[in-house]
Parts: sequence; structure tokens; C-alpha cells
Amino acid sequence: MFFLRILLGICILYHFHDLHVSSCVNPEDICEDPPVFSPSHLVVRHGDPTSATCTVCKEQCHNKLIGLEKSLGSESTKGTTITWKVEKLTEWDTSALCFYNYNNSKQCCTELPVTVYHPPVRVSLRFMNGSGPLIVNHTYTLQCTVEDVAPVNSLIVSFYKGDTQLAQSKFHSEDKKPMTKAATHDINPSREDNGAQYWCEARLELGPEGPEHPPVVESENITSTVQLGKNRNQHGILKTVFMEVFQLTL
Repeated sequence: MFFLRILLGICILYHFHDLHVSSCVNPEDICEDPPVFSPSHLVVRHGDPTSATCTVCKEQCHNKLIGLEKSLGSESTKGTTITWKVEKLTEWDTSALCFYNYNNSKQCCTELPVTVYHPPVRVSLRFMNGSGPLIVNHTYTLQCTVEDVAPVNSLIVSFYKGDTQLAQSKFHSEDKKPMTKAATHDINPSREDNGAQYWCEARLELGPEGPEHPPVVESENITSTVQLGKNRNQHGILKTVFMEVFQLTL
């Protein structure tokens, strides 16, 4: 009989544990005294340790079932405060859920969003349509490739000529794992661009909860060689010959 009571108690706890998940996402379940995470959003570099504290309630959860749902790490409870710790965050898509039961089968809960980031392994720049000298007034496409970066929706790629920013590109993706992405920008070089330094930069904008200095990786510089087109060269030669003939006839 004692064993059956223990088994029944375990079943009830599992029932409540499963139930709070569906209640948490139900927009009708609005509680006046919700759990509060500190910080409210975790931004963690992949493989780093992290932690957060949940104050389950101010007063309404006392003497009630409280808990923390997580996919990894450990938790410790002191009164109505639950601390979640992860020694090494290796999951790309994770979160934590803090909850308590009230009014029999209802739950009050708060989810802690977790952003796991990975700076680019490498950033490179190249001309897609030509490896030789650039011709004046022709269109060329710069391609900046960013390798193994996460999350992609936080990535901003900037193109530069010297210290001047030429363009920016952003990406939209729900994928959490590292990906390789490429951005492009068209240029029309002039004679003044001969010797110009082109380069690109990949930056992760992770918001106010992210690191003080956002992760930035730059490409190597490409030095441009610009020359006049064939027709313009011929025009210049003819003009020079004409001027010389004109001076001789004077």
C-alpha cells in the first residue's frame, strides 16, 4: 500500500509537470503574480557557462508546487527562488521555464529566452566577375562570405572602401545553428578608385543583453587596379595624334 501511494504521487507530479507546458502557452492564462527571471534574456557564447535566477512569485506561490523546466544544467531552490546553472552551454536551441500551480490545475509561468551565438570562423571578400584590372564605368560585384556564424538573424555585413562604408546587408533566418552566408554589393569604379582598398566586416548585433563589445570579424583588403576601357584608350591616342598634327601645321 505504501508503495502504491508513492507511485501515485509520482504520477501526479508528472501530470502537473506536463500540464504546465500547455498552460504556459495559453494566452488566457494570465497571472497577476508571474515568475520573474534575472536576467530576463540570456545571451551566451556557445560552450560558455551561464546562469539565471527565477523569483517564482512575490506571495501567491507560497506552499504551492513550484518548478523549473530546462533541457540541460542544474537547479537549486531556496524558498521561492530557483537558480539555474549550466557549466557549458552546448545546445543551440534551448530555454528555461519557471512555473507554479494555483487554483488546482492552473499554472503561472514565465519562459526565459536564451540566445546562443558563435562569431564567424572566417570572413573573406572577392570580386565575383573578374580577377584582373577593373575597367572604368563597368559594374563589378563584391561578395563577402561569412563562415560558420550563429545566429544568422543577428548578422550584419558591411562593405567598405577605405574608411567609407558602402552598404550593409542583414539576414532573416530562424535557424539557430551556425551557417555560412554571403552578401553582395555592386560597384562602378572610376579613375579615382585606382589603388582603393575594399574590405568587408561581419558583426553580430546581439542586443542590450549581449556582450559589451559585439563580435566583429573583418576580411583582408583587396587593392583595386583601375584602368580606362579600350575605347577610351583609343580615343585618347587619337586625340594626342590630332593635337600633334595640328601643332605641326601651325
